[in-house]
Amino acid sequence: MSQGDFFRIRKSFLIGFTGLTLFFTNSCGYNTIQVQDEQVKAAWSEVINMYQRRADLIPNLVNTVKGYAAQEKEVLIEVTRARASVGSVQATPEILNNPELFAKFNQAQGQMTSALSRLMVVVEKYPDLKSDKSFIGLQAQLEGTENRIAVARNRYITSVQEYNITVRTFPNVITAKIFGYDVKPNFSVENEKEISKPPQVQF
Repeated sequence: MSQGDFFRIRKSFLIGFTGLTLFFTNSCGYNTIQVQDEQVKAAWSEVINMYQRRADLIPNLVNTVKGYAAQEKEVLIEVTRARASVGSVQATPEILNNPELFAKFNQAQGQMTSALSRLMVVVEKYPDLKSDKSFIGLQAQLEGTENRIAVARNRYITSVQEYNITVRTFPNVITAKIFGYDVKPNFSVENEKEISKPPQVQF
């Protein structure tokens, strides 16, 4: 066999091998899993960014309310503690592969939402506070952020549903098992109902 024949055979082999590899990765769902996994991570990053935006508003919000309603100490402490609890959970991308940690994060955020709701109810008792320009601005930012959180959560829910369906259906499930891709935790319908439910406040 001449050197030229060897290189031609080698080239044909490489082309065939590349073609088979591309066919395999496309037909077994590997590429789809990769794309959807990245989409889930991107959606999660958006959720985290919105939650962080909300957390950043808390100190100024608490201080403003304290200036008018220092006697509402219990509610102010509750909001501060809820913010600290949220900050204690490291929301890295690895959390998406740990259902227990995900549930802990979601619970902390739910407590933050509930504490803020109670704070807003308390504010209704203080007309001077409600008309304070600083508070009005903070309240507008908080409301806008809550809306963005809802949108980000919905996007995450959708992206995880699509990903989970992909890794659980044949033949993708085989590829997912081989490469270690498992279903990811998601916000449940119960979570969404609980977050949107108005708090029961006792005066």
